[in-house]
Amino acid sequence: MHNTLSRNDLTTGNPLSKIFFFALPLVFGTLFQQLYNFADTVIIGRFLGEQALAASGVTYSLNFLILGFVQGCAAGFGVPLSQSFGAKDRDEVHRFYWNGLWASAVISVILAAAAFAMTVPLLALIRTPQDILPMAASYIQIIFAGIPLSMLYNHSASVLRALGDSRHPFYFLLASCVLNIVLDFLLVAVIPLGVAGAAAATVISQGVSGCLNCWWLFQKTASFAIRKKDMALSLSHVKRLNAIGLPMGFEYSVCAIGAIAMQNAINVLGSTAITAHTTGEKIRQIFTLPMESVGTAMATYTAQNYGARKYDRIRSGVRYGLLIQYLYCIAAWTAIFLAKGSLVALVLGETASPAAQGALEYLSRISVLFAIHGSLTIFRNTLQGMGHSFQAILSGIGELLGRSLGAALAFTSLGFTAICYGNPISWSFALAYCVLMVWMHLRRLA
Repeated sequence: MHNTLSRNDLTTGNPLSKIFFFALPLVFGTLFQQLYNFADTVIIGRFLGEQALAASGVTYSLNFLILGFVQGCAAGFGVPLSQSFGAKDRDEVHRFYWNGLWASAVISVILAAAAFAMTVPLLALIRTPQDILPMAASYIQIIFAGIPLSMLYNHSASVLRALGDSRHPFYFLLASCVLNIVLDFLLVAVIPLGVAGAAAATVISQGVSGCLNCWWLFQKTASFAIRKKDMALSLSHVKRLNAIGLPMGFEYSVCAIGAIAMQNAINVLGSTAITAHTTGEKIRQIFTLPMESVGTAMATYTAQNYGARKYDRIRSGVRYGLLIQYLYCIAAWTAIFLAKGSLVALVLGETASPAAQGALEYLSRISVLFAIHGSLTIFRNTLQGMGHSFQAILSGIGELLGRSLGAALAFTSLGFTAICYGNPISWSFALAYCVLMVWMHLRRLA
């Protein structure tokens, strides 16, 4: 392998430092990604008002359902590539890349067409209030039309990370974040395209980031070159990719079904609850998505060491990954405790309205349970890195049950309080299953 990639070999060196420094660009990338998502929320909330904010927020569960499948597939396609990299098999790395690219193209085009056509029925299914349904449809249809660009970004970033390069996807994501914020302001505040402008800004910026990832892979990574023999379709490689990628995609979507059940309950509670949840959830994601970045690092670390048959390093990695997550959870709770009022005011302009008070309640209740989420990302990604992606679907069913329980409780006297605990309940169900599975698999590898 080219020496640039050799420096990203996660099968040697101290596990704690390897995971930490590999995760660091992913964490910063996630933070910047959330920065532009948050900027999108602020621009919509300030320039278009609470109804427009509710319209974009009500699409979150559908976005999670469809784009979560895209993200899961792309992440899964990177696992066999990463395992081949750990085994030092360059030819297999190339074959898995190209066959993953062809599979991604086919899946994304079919998914984009189907999701675009089903937008309005899906929004009606989750009981989207009629006063915001047209805006919600225009927003999410543009996002769905851009699925091929989203797949390009997710697959290319997954490939670079599988090779141990987490820095350059971060650099290109940072560039796209800046572009997204500029386009957000231009297409919402200057050129009055409404929520459709915010959606277009997201799609364009993702496409740019994906193109930059591909440019780096082929122009600056010497071990990657366009060779005809590598580009040929291989059914055995496609089968292996789909055996890992599709279950991971379905796992994301199964989780999203629970989110849809919860969104349905929120919609029944009314536009105020929608705005409160949208605001609180956007802020929550700023703090919890870095934990998922550490989990992503854990998946690559596990996959490379699994390919190299260094199972003791996987066990050490789990312990150090949990340590990183718990230290971060303490810092995140402290930051939310001190700054939640200012963050809610930044989105809604004040903190006295019922929607703002609901957002504050949401942040206060969910932040004390962040450690559950952090633990889940470590154990679930360890499973995925070992190639047991089908079992990830079963953990997704745990999340579905947890969110469905939260949604059911929302129809009782608990109301919005049940919504606040929906995610932590779902994390707990999935975590219990993933801990058991990781323990069983590592015991067999002893």
